[in-house]
Amino acid sequence: MEWDLPRPFVWPVTVSAEQVDGLRHANNAEYVRWCERAGWAHSVELGLDVTDYQELDRGMAIRHAEYDYILAAREGDELLFGTWLTKVDGLTITRRFQGFRASDRALVLRAQWQMVCIELSSGRPRRMPAAFRDVYAPAVVAPAVVAGPS
Repeated sequence: MEWDLPRPFVWPVTVSAEQVDGLRHANNAEYVRWCERAGWAHSVELGLDVTDYQELDRGMAIRHAEYDYILAAREGDELLFGTWLTKVDGLTITRRFQGFRASDRALVLRAQWQMVCIELSSGRPRRMPAAFRDVYAPAVVAPAVVAGPS
């Protein structure tokens, strides 16, 4: 796999018959769900789950999402979703995704979310609690900076 960024959190999924549409490929809505599951799995791995969000009355809500569907996945394909946090600023988080078909290492999806921290009880934007910053900020991965000519 040629990941866009180093050290992805990788989440595997196998395309089931229920996820395939009349065109005999994975329905586009499934990719959205797979990104959501990969994002949550990464958050849990880092140390924050939905119970923590509820206890802190804070959550990360997607305010903008982009999905680039590159190749079709079919029933039985094993997909590997890589995800990274690329920005954490105290109010917003940017998360990126790539999905590859494991059998031939073909890129099937690139996606990006821009999320904002909200107070769950009101739905209003709020600053991240310290627990979010403490867990998410150290996990930020940025592209390597290539030095230009001197």
